[in-house]
Amino acid sequence: MRIGVPKEIKNHEYRVGLVPSSVQELVHHGHQVLVQAGAGLGAGINDADYVAAGATIAPDADQVFAEADMIVKVKEPLAVERKKLRKGQILFTYLHLAPDLEQTKDLIDSGAICVAYETVTAPNGTLPLLTPMSEVAGRLAPQVGAHSLEKAQGGRGVLLGGVPGVPAAEVVILGGGVSGTHAATIAVGMGAKVTVVDRSADALKRLSAQFGTAISTVFSTRSAIEELVRRADLLIGTVLIPGAAAPKLVTRDMLKTMKPGSVIVDVAIDQGGCVETSHATTHADPTYVVDDVVHYCVANMPGAVARTSTFALNNVTLPFALSLANNGWKKALAQDVHLRNGLNVCEGKVTCEPVAEAHGLPYVKAETAIGM
Repeated sequence: MRIGVPKEIKNHEYRVGLVPSSVQELVHHGHQVLVQAGAGLGAGINDADYVAAGATIAPDADQVFAEADMIVKVKEPLAVERKKLRKGQILFTYLHLAPDLEQTKDLIDSGAICVAYETVTAPNGTLPLLTPMSEVAGRLAPQVGAHSLEKAQGGRGVLLGGVPGVPAAEVVILGGGVSGTHAATIAVGMGAKVTVVDRSADALKRLSAQFGTAISTVFSTRSAIEELVRRADLLIGTVLIPGAAAPKLVTRDMLKTMKPGSVIVDVAIDQGGCVETSHATTHADPTYVVDDVVHYCVANMPGAVARTSTFALNNVTLPFALSLANNGWKKALAQDVHLRNGLNVCEGKVTCEPVAEAHGLPYVKAETAIGM
């Protein structure tokens, strides 16, 4: 199989779909890899590194898309990239289709086989290809939140950890999953007063066992969220429903009760965000203000630390990329239910039920779409 790696073109997106060690592994299994010139520079990887691993360098994205049987990316294809997809071509990347009808329609029209990292599952019920980026985004959230709290950035002028004689900032984290846990780790390390909210009793027990008295845990109800939002200096939203749009846990009315200059970091923005006033921003222009509250809603947060993110992502995507390349997409999906769960769009059919429900589109089971 010929695998293509185009350069990412989303705003300030410096990650790359494959690193040289992954290329070498694919080449070892008899595949060809075509990498767009300069695709890895943002992650500190030169074209020469790819050539040494056995890849061929293509001058532009047009050649990569035209010649590859499978496209391996990081972020969802933008409109100009979606026009390059063709029937029968495999697209393996993050898609986040539930809040994005335009992309969904374009992928349907392309006839491509679109496998989304974020809905591939593991035997234990986790999302292994989403986990490393959730870890990165979670760890970044208190960092960018602390910066946004600075007065020069429009914030309250509050130091997250406080100083002797002055209280630490109150950090409220909505969601105790992977991102929420990692956000709590960093916020605690920075000296903040941390509260994590979740509706899973098991998650709250796990957090309590992990952090002890360093954090507070609260069962998620509307009343609890209303009270905590009012108190928060920094609110971090990390809620996730696999494949579906994020629930709007913080309403506009709740926002009006927040302290002027407080900050929201909506990590869930890839799936539409968990705050009613959230909309996606970019690393070039990361924040905006609504009702005196600073919103940080960058849709590709891990792109800020591209090298760490790229290698962490390749650690988990490579086995699945190898399976698709070695077996062909039909056999790979047929023999692995967890990879099959990643199939979102297949030859014009929506095969991810939450995506179909989000857009009111017909849903076809993945098993049916691949002829099982």
